[in-house]
Amino acid sequence: MAISESYKEYVVDQLEKLGNVSVKKMFGGAGIYYDGLIFGLLADDVLYFKVDDSNRSDYEQAGMEPFQPFDDKPMLMPYYEVPIEILEGKELLADWARKALVASRTKHSKPKKRRQAKSGQLF
Repeated sequence: MAISESYKEYVVDQLEKLGNVSVKKMFGGAGIYYDGLIFGLLADDVLYFKVDDSNRSDYEQAGMEPFQPFDDKPMLMPYYEVPIEILEGKELLADWARKALVASRTKHSKPKKRRQAKSGQLF
């Protein structure tokens, strides 16, 4: 899942319309963050954005597949490859990135269910 420095720089440059984007290495690839929130991944010089029900159809209509971190395991992650024609257009890429941010914020803002103790009290 290595990424080249030149590809990372290209992606950050393409995302300039979004604002201050940072990239942090993780697990052989990298996470893409905006204001401390991860919304994208870089792996093997491919860009993936976070998806949920609000934006998944954009990727599926473009024939994109979900990120599968291991070839030998069926595990899929809620990130889809960004189509090259989107990556090459800064305006379109910023739009898709904003949708990925919404998907990330929605995932991170859901209240966690509180468990009940056997006595019926919440903790």
